[in-house]
Amino acid sequence: MNATTQGGELSKVMDAMGARARQAARELAGASTEQKNAALLAAAECLENRLADILAANQNDLQAARASGLSEAMLDRLMLDESRVLSMADGLRNIAELDDPVGRVLAQWTRPNGLHIQRLSVPLGVIGIIYESRPNVTADAGALCLKAGNAVILRGGSESFHSSGEIHACLCAGLEAAGLPADSIQMVPTTDREAVGYLLSEMAQYLDVLIPRGGKGLVARVEREARVPVLGHLEGICHLYVDASADLELAVNVVVNAKMRRTGICGAAETLLLDRQADPELVAALIKGLSGAGCEVRADQALRERFPELPPAEESDWSTEYLAPVISAAMVDGVESAIAHIQRYGTGHTESVIAGDIQVAERFLSAVDSAIVMHNTSTQFADGGEFGMGAEVGIATGRLHARGPVGVEQLTSYKYVVRGSGQLRP
Repeated sequence: MNATTQGGELSKVMDAMGARARQAARELAGASTEQKNAALLAAAECLENRLADILAANQNDLQAARASGLSEAMLDRLMLDESRVLSMADGLRNIAELDDPVGRVLAQWTRPNGLHIQRLSVPLGVIGIIYESRPNVTADAGALCLKAGNAVILRGGSESFHSSGEIHACLCAGLEAAGLPADSIQMVPTTDREAVGYLLSEMAQYLDVLIPRGGKGLVARVEREARVPVLGHLEGICHLYVDASADLELAVNVVVNAKMRRTGICGAAETLLLDRQADPELVAALIKGLSGAGCEVRADQALRERFPELPPAEESDWSTEYLAPVISAAMVDGVESAIAHIQRYGTGHTESVIAGDIQVAERFLSAVDSAIVMHNTSTQFADGGEFGMGAEVGIATGRLHARGPVGVEQLTSYKYVVRGSGQLRP
């Protein structure tokens, strides 16, 4: 891989990648489940065997990222250690164990004239994935696309260039070991920013869908400039509503985990809504739990009347994805008020209700229109791996095609197969 590509060479490089991806997609569409699984298992073994090389490359990326002033949240996303690399390998094996999403009969029926019609799942084709910082996305995205029979062109962030390159090499080694085209998973071989623009605007003849995974700026640009369909989410402003009926210990444990387990992921809670009728002891325990874990709680006026030491929340806080140990908190008048707040400020990602009252919980789950709604559990479970999907390429918050974690099934489309015996339409 080359760190830079000179001027006019970029279009030649990118177009050649697109043409090879289109050819690989045709071959992958007919690949057997056994071949795809063999590629994934061989890639997982390669990740383990090349652990030292991957960690060394990651140290190079981290050193450069720190020198450039990358935020702590982004550094956490970028950092690899032995555990994270081995988790990537396990993720590939988990994906290999999933049912093949391609070729499934989704529905079938026979018409009165004898025509037999089937709706069959098929790959999307060629997918472009643009992402920032997280080198593990290279493994997850490549593996999921492969399992679903899609070729993929990956454009990782420049800060993870060397780490992703080592991971990509393992994916290619797995493909070759299984007799599948290495061009099934390609990585843009340059850190030039122009490559992103070219991928978005000049490769519609090669790409069937684009998936962005990163910050608001990246996703907004992809949605604005892409000339092919986009599957993704703009922000993850996740809410927690704690009802008066919530169990104190459960509520504290869930809230602290939802905010503080990893603050830099899109499933981290960013806003806490507290039932005004809740026991003052419950409210105090929640504030103490968050503060004790190192979280800054920015409170509305009603909450500051009880806890004047808390910094005030501004209007902008309710629309902010912090990705940091900061949470905005407000008192609300029960579940209907919480639902209204989420409808106004939410981004359709993940929301959780903490309640012992089942009627309250069911009202929340049915009325909140987000991709993922939860009861009595942490928003940090908003993850394809935790859903049993092996991994994900992101959380989709739109309403077309896919919603929530995007795993292998969401990376397929369908076609109709019609079998007849000479029928003519009158």
